[in-house]
Amino acid sequence: MLSLVLAEKILSLFIIMAMGFALVRSGLMKPELSRGVSLANLYVITPCMIISSFQVTMTSEVVRGFLLAFLAGVIIHALYLALGWLGHKLPFPRFDAVEQASAIYSNAGNLVIPLVVMTLGQDMVIYCTAFVVIQTFLMWSHAKALLRGGFSRGGIDWRQILLSVNMIAIYVGVVLFVTGIRLPGPLADAVSQVGNMIGPSSMLVTGMIMGGLRLGDLRHFRRLPIVVIARLVAFPLAALAILRLTPLCALAPNGTSVLLITLLGASAPSASTINQMAQIYDRDAGYASAINVATILCCIVTMPLMVALYQL
Repeated sequence: MLSLVLAEKILSLFIIMAMGFALVRSGLMKPELSRGVSLANLYVITPCMIISSFQVTMTSEVVRGFLLAFLAGVIIHALYLALGWLGHKLPFPRFDAVEQASAIYSNAGNLVIPLVVMTLGQDMVIYCTAFVVIQTFLMWSHAKALLRGGFSRGGIDWRQILLSVNMIAIYVGVVLFVTGIRLPGPLADAVSQVGNMIGPSSMLVTGMIMGGLRLGDLRHFRRLPIVVIARLVAFPLAALAILRLTPLCALAPNGTSVLLITLLGASAPSASTINQMAQIYDRDAGYASAINVATILCCIVTMPLMVALYQL
């Protein structure tokens, strides 16, 4: 059963995270050194993974699958934006900016892509990029405005969105995909091998960051369970209902697998980028980090559960 395989793969990533945690707690490394690995992830590993994912043959099945993934991603993000807005407006839970952004945006790139590689195969990663494209755009427009207090304060930085390193990698990948150009053997091998590092390197960084935190401090954030339940249970259940109760899967021959990847992106832990934005815009970065850590710890149960429900 795929949900059990997924649980095993998540557990293997958690073991890597534990290694990073042990490196810091043992005193061998300082948490600050995780910044170097994070920069390598952002500027080398993730772009290589994206470009490598587009090195597949352009067939009608792949094109229809990608368009379905993009459509599903748009629908799910629209749903999450609406749920986040309701969570802010309703008397309960009345999310603040950090809680709202953490509930809406997931760590789809760093966690879901390696899980897809390990469970469904490298050829399916191209469908993850559709979700990543949409989230990247919204992260640097909506989430950024949310955390700094509104769109009126400086507007949307289109240059930062459209010329981010991940978006540039997507442009390159799409051109290679549409033209059918293949990278030369040694270059293709190097790009593929570096791209495959995304899972271990991301979890190692997460473990190092967690090693620098006092996990006992989590109990001081009393609303933390509400945000965790929203991010990992309530929002994904709403997404699951959309994906299963609509005829979306019929739009592509491999629609069931494509929508499963969308569900994985929708049910992943909160985005670590929110932590960084909260720090930049003088929000409660400690709370954002606590949400990120708590959702990472809990997703080993919730993500396989969502997959199992999807397969019923």
